[in-house]
Amino acid sequence: MRTSKIGLLVVVSVLALVSSALAQTERRALPYPNRTTPTAVDVGELKAQVGSEPMSVTVALHLTDLQEAENLMAALHTPGNALYRQFLTSEEFAARFAPKEADVAKVAAELSKYGLTTERTTATTLRVTGSTENLERAFSVSLHSFTVAGHGGEEGYTFHAPLSGPSVPSEISGRVAGVMGLDTRPSLRPMIKEAPVAFVKQHFNQPAAASGNAPGLWTVADFANYYDVTPLYKHGATGKGHTVAIMTLAAFTPSDAFAYWSAVGLTVDANRIKIVNVDGGPGAPSDASGSVETTIDVQQSGGLAPGAKLIVYQAPNTNQGFVDLFAEAIEKNRADTLSASWGFWEWYQNLENSPVTDPITGNTVGITQAFHELLIRAAIQGQSVFTAAGDGGAYDINHDFGCFPTDCSLTLSVDNPASDTAITAMGGTTLPGLQEYCLNSACTPPFFDINVPQERVWGWDYLEPLCQALGAPDPIACGIFPGGGGGGVSIIFPRPSYQYFLQGVQRSAPGQNWVIKGQLVYALPANFAGRNVPDISFNADPQTGYQFYYTSDKQGFGIGTFLGGTSFGAPQMNGLTSLIGDYLEERRLGLLNFALYAAGHEDGYEGPKAPLRVISHGDNWFYTARNGYSPAAGLGVVNVANLARLLGGDE
Repeated sequence: MRTSKIGLLVVVSVLALVSSALAQTERRALPYPNRTTPTAVDVGELKAQVGSEPMSVTVALHLTDLQEAENLMAALHTPGNALYRQFLTSEEFAARFAPKEADVAKVAAELSKYGLTTERTTATTLRVTGSTENLERAFSVSLHSFTVAGHGGEEGYTFHAPLSGPSVPSEISGRVAGVMGLDTRPSLRPMIKEAPVAFVKQHFNQPAAASGNAPGLWTVADFANYYDVTPLYKHGATGKGHTVAIMTLAAFTPSDAFAYWSAVGLTVDANRIKIVNVDGGPGAPSDASGSVETTIDVQQSGGLAPGAKLIVYQAPNTNQGFVDLFAEAIEKNRADTLSASWGFWEWYQNLENSPVTDPITGNTVGITQAFHELLIRAAIQGQSVFTAAGDGGAYDINHDFGCFPTDCSLTLSVDNPASDTAITAMGGTTLPGLQEYCLNSACTPPFFDINVPQERVWGWDYLEPLCQALGAPDPIACGIFPGGGGGGVSIIFPRPSYQYFLQGVQRSAPGQNWVIKGQLVYALPANFAGRNVPDISFNADPQTGYQFYYTSDKQGFGIGTFLGGTSFGAPQMNGLTSLIGDYLEERRLGLLNFALYAAGHEDGYEGPKAPLRVISHGDNWFYTARNGYSPAAGLGVVNVANLARLLGGDE
């Protein structure tokens, strides 16, 4: 039975996010919004609250030639090309693609006309500081302060945000990829999931292919056995000489990771973890801020690559913090592999959280463009970056906002940064086996059996018979909809070259309108040839999930079980890639999408050396698995040892 009661089934209140604008005024852990978060109250102009106290925003600048950078990225990842894996150093990248000092000086000079000072923080980002009034004038906004009342045992907090979308001064509009920090609401969500509380298991029969712990109680050792990682360990690979980075928006307790690694029999360097606080850090660990996410990210990546060093980059849960987090990790270029398991619906990220309108072209830029150019840089530097595809099945927007019929339309949607073409997006599966559920509080027979005959797409619609048996036939009321591996079609990023001519790749569906209480909010483009998500998948269903060691700020230390979410796959591939690099005696492998899709195109599912295993059963509430690629499970799951051989040139 489940041994943890940590509440992780978190959904977002639409009103709290759409009509709330919040601004952080002190460095402490803040909760990401859920359906119980009270609506924020506008308490007036920010300048009336803080006076002339300076504040800072991050301005992301465009690369000098994005198309050339995209072309170089492809060349660096194409076997047979003279540039294959000839990755650039951070300094080489900056010299070739970063804005020149003269261009930065022009931006600084223009912003100084508004009384703002500018500091170059990385090759492509600036820290712009000034009074609230001057920032309002520069970006044509009115900033207001908002408060959220204390709730659920959490203290209240204050944020700020503009009342309307900002615009870039025309003098610098062509150089700006995004402005972050005018809106500081903590809206990004960790991609972690716990089973609905009504589903109390008696036990789970493990599949014949597994040994050790049953699904629901999995450790990194069980994962390594099931997905064929063990041959790399037998070869002596541990990730030694490699550095793994976790990029997160909540702090964690390092002793939890060491306790977990010790419990699974790993001997690790006591000094392997380095913590880097970005923008002052996120504050102390707490359940409400998502500290369990950071905890499992460190445990999974560090457990699969026990010889690797780990850097945990942690920032406040704001768009500014998230961009600064990526910029810091990629600029410093210390980590060979990186992962992040936080995100939000891509359209909202692009048009709501941090949009800036170019008054010359009318184009809107923001966090998604800023991320994209940072991720291109990471790939050119040889850094492999992974992220979670989301836990809302095909309906990311409904999951993230926690809004379903009759209040909101069901809208096919995907998460960002998973929707970016320069990152590897991890989906989710459910492991095979017999699940037995208690139908009464005493947990006495008869039990309700659900048999999953083979690994399938994680979509909780397979639990609908259990909902019927529990007297809750509505999947929303039962708590299972839209739980599942995130997948679908981006309506922001066009289909990348590695997905061309691949059967199973789809266009965006028609008739996808985001409607709240009868009001049309967005009409999403139909038949857009967008980037398909995810790329690959691993076990992510909480019903067949994992155990973890965690110190709760409410309950103290404990061992939790039956935890899942696609956020497990991101740190798992993070650690595995450093392990593969050790095995191949290669420091860096870069963006894995090119090699993964090449295998998919060339039928990488056949024979004893197949790096991919197809997931042909199940669905994520809309997209159905098939023999090959699908927006439900991507290319399928990975045989890790065979993937290592493929990346090493052994076909």
